[in-house]
Amino acid sequence: MTDTQSTTTNNAVLACVDGSVYTDSVLAHAAWAARRLEVPVRALHIQPPGSEYAAPTDLSGAIGLGAKSSLLEKLTQMDEARGKLDQQKGKLILEHAKEALAEAGVGAVSTLHRRGSLVETLGELEASTQLSVLGKRGEHADFASMHLGSNLERVVRAAHHPVLITSRAFQPIERFIIAYDGGSSTRKALEFVATSPLLAGLECHLLRIGTDNDENRRSLAQAAEQLRQAGFSVQTALQQGKADETISAYVQSNDMDLLVMGAYGHSHIRTLIIGSTTSSMLRSCPIPVLLFR
Repeated sequence: MTDTQSTTTNNAVLACVDGSVYTDSVLAHAAWAARRLEVPVRALHIQPPGSEYAAPTDLSGAIGLGAKSSLLEKLTQMDEARGKLDQQKGKLILEHAKEALAEAGVGAVSTLHRRGSLVETLGELEASTQLSVLGKRGEHADFASMHLGSNLERVVRAAHHPVLITSRAFQPIERFIIAYDGGSSTRKALEFVATSPLLAGLECHLLRIGTDNDENRRSLAQAAEQLRQAGFSVQTALQQGKADETISAYVQSNDMDLLVMGAYGHSHIRTLIIGSTTSSMLRSCPIPVLLFR
């Protein structure tokens, strides 16, 4: 696989592209983030394992001796052709990514073409990645089933840096909401927002889901004060209800452009629950989601 560098990619925005309908949105969100962070973008395309030419396998126990030679030859030719097509497809996707990022005003762009696991590759690139950008659904996702991209949940749970999950189309980001619960991941999100240029100067909303009591009001006030000291004008809300439904309603009624929230729990049991708040929000939320674990 190839790795083309036009500049250093330390602390880069990593744009994960697969040629799906989300590709242009991923590139537009990555360009937006890179301009605000003043960092380069690395466009990454992962070629699935086994898509390159595979050595012939001895199938003599599965097929007749007379057919074995010609069948294996045909299978080999098909594997080789498919591998070449997959490589060519990846090259075209990355060429498109580089052109789109340049047109969006990103001056420093590199591309990386790998075969294997997206989760493992992102782990290898962790030290040089400031933010990863992925589409909500992958190339083969079924939109009718609200199916998440097959790697998405594993990537978010594994990443030690923020992950931006894009909506299907890019829209200008002028106001954002932090879904705050006081947990470690949302405290990490709060610290990032307060110290990073990514969201500086944008309209900030802070929503806490829970009972209207002294403890929750105090926690919300402390979080808001941290953001105000960082220069944000903050609108706060404390609301009761089911987390995903309450957040979705607030996003819609207040015309939010970006949702910031913690990703999943640390419990081994909770991380297996597909219906968790994080997964539910990713499935249903029409705006991009910035996640922290």
